Parts: sequence; structure tokens; C-alpha cells
Amino acid sequence: MNGIDEEESLLYEHFRIVADKGQEPMRVDKFLFVHLEHSSRNRIQKAAEAGFVHVNDRPVKSNHKVKAGDVVTLMLDRPRHDTTIEPEDIPLVVAYEDDDVLVIDKPAGLVVHPGVGNFHGTLVNAVAWHLRELDSYDPNDPEVGLVHRIDKDTSGLLVVAKTPEAKTSLGKQFFDKTTHRSYVALVWGNVVADEGRIEGNIARDPKDRLRMTTLPPGSEEGKPAVTHYRVMERYGYTTLVECRLETGRTHQIRAHMRSIGHPLFADERYGGMEIIRGERTSSYQAYVRNCFKICPRQALHARTLGFVHPKTGRQMDFTSELPDDMRGLIDKWRKRTFGLL
Repeated sequence: MNGIDEEESLLYEHFRIVADKGQEPMRVDKFLFVHLEHSSRNRIQKAAEAGFVHVNDRPVKSNHKVKAGDVVTLMLDRPRHDTTIEPEDIPLVVAYEDDDVLVIDKPAGLVVHPGVGNFHGTLVNAVAWHLRELDSYDPNDPEVGLVHRIDKDTSGLLVVAKTPEAKTSLGKQFFDKTTHRSYVALVWGNVVADEGRIEGNIARDPKDRLRMTTLPPGSEEGKPAVTHYRVMERYGYTTLVECRLETGRTHQIRAHMRSIGHPLFADERYGGMEIIRGERTSSYQAYVRNCFKICPRQALHARTLGFVHPKTGRQMDFTSELPDDMRGLIDKWRKRTFGLL
């Protein structure tokens, strides 16, 4: 075995992606930057210099052009973090449960799935504990478990499949857009139209890998997404809206509402933690800062969830009450707007 083979035998695969058929030639450092979360182009370039970036099983430099069909891998000199999901005794609010499905009302602040920086203490670990005595449920089996996700700081309803048959049925319903999901959000600004439709591809923002951006419909980048919104109440400088998802992309509501000039209140990543509407008076500034303290996360709640039961064929509809932080935030804006303060 020569030196190169010995070196490569000590590398561990951390990321793999196959370039799409329509992929235009692109520098491998830029290609990985687009597809890797929680990374920077500088770090990727350093990895390439160290021989950790491979294309079709061979190390390449940063300026190597990725073409359609190429297999791009990130190989590091240490094993991947053990992502085995272990049961953890974390309280769950169960909205419904039977032999096939589990509907959970998630609090804000609870990460849904293990990932970088959150390998423990997630909703998935809590579900594994809740179902620990069910021999047929393996939390590490992708054929069962969560059917969809919501963000860490979004509260509300999620459904878990307890059997492979339920996962297949529910997955198809989400893919076919036959499920019903609505969210309540407080957004900045006065939403003039009583209702509307936002259509635009959701893609990762090249300037901020932790944020998504909205591109025109039909763009080559990103995934098609549609959000319908309806005004519930207007508070002058903010608006309470109901958002109904036609698709379910990462940060879809957060990115779509920002794209029409109405970022979610207190959504720091999308500009909602700034005082972007209202008065310049010190009293108003203090009022909004108090609002941020009441609900120090994006004001978004997954209120309703509807699907056809995978075994009985019966329509199942669930509603979650607004959590205390959002209810307190809305009450504060409502009192101010209608002269009750």
C-alpha cells in the first residue's frame, strides 16, 4: 500500500452529494458552499488544501470544476459524530395517540431533530423515550418517526408515524399536498390586502448559510413554494396573519413573509428583531422592547394540522392553542391599538 492509499484509508466520509444532471460547471468550493450548512467558503477551501475535498473519489483543489453527475464528498480525518438516537426523558405534550400515529404539540425552543450543536435533548430523543416500550418502534429506523418538521423556535403541531405503513401513507399525503396546515404569525407592518398568495422558490441564502431566501417562481435554484395568507387583525405597525402552507420548505413562512416586506415579529435571522415600523418616540421604543421580552423568538405557531388517518381513512384534524408568549404578545399589541393601554 503506498502513502496516498494509507492517507485515504484514514479519512471518513462526512458529506456526499451527486451533482444534478443539469449542473453547469462550477468551482467545487462554491458548489460545496451552496450545499453545506454551517460552513464557510474559506473553511471549504482550507479543507481542499488539506486533501479533504474529493470528486469521484479523488482529492481536488478548490478551483476544480464540478460537472453533472460528479460525486462530491467531504472526507475528514476523524469519524463522524455518533448520531445514534437515544431515548431521553424529556416532557412531551401529546395531542393524540393511537397504534399508528402520534401528534405532538411542540413548545418553542425545542430542537426537532439532532444536528450540528444539538445531538441530544431534541424532540426525536423525547419521542424515543415516549415509545421506548414499543418493540416495533426503532428511533433510528428512517421508515418510522417524524413525517415533517418545524423550526426550533416555532411552536405547534407535528405528527409522528409509529409504523412504516403510517410513514408511507403520511409521507405521500404531504408530497401530494393533501394535508392541511395553518400557522398564526405576527408580522411587522400593515398588511394591506385581506388575503394573498406568495409564490417563489425557497433557496439557501449565499450570504447567510443559516437563512433561506425567496427567488422568482421557475428559478433554476431552490424549490417551488407557495404560501397563502389571511389577515386576522391589524395593529397598525404589526399584523396578525394566518398562513396556510401549500408546500413545506425550510423556513418557508419566514422567508416568504420577509420577501413581501413583512418579516415575522422578533425573527432575528430574518430582520424581525429590529424596530422596523412605528414611531421614533422613546415610549414606543420601550414598548416594542418589552414586546420582544414577552416573546423573544419568531412569533410563529403551527396551529392546525389535518390528515387522513393512514389505517382508518378517517379525516383527522387538530388545533393547538396559542402558547403563553404569543398570546401575551398579541394581547399587548391589541390593547395598545384599541386604546386599552
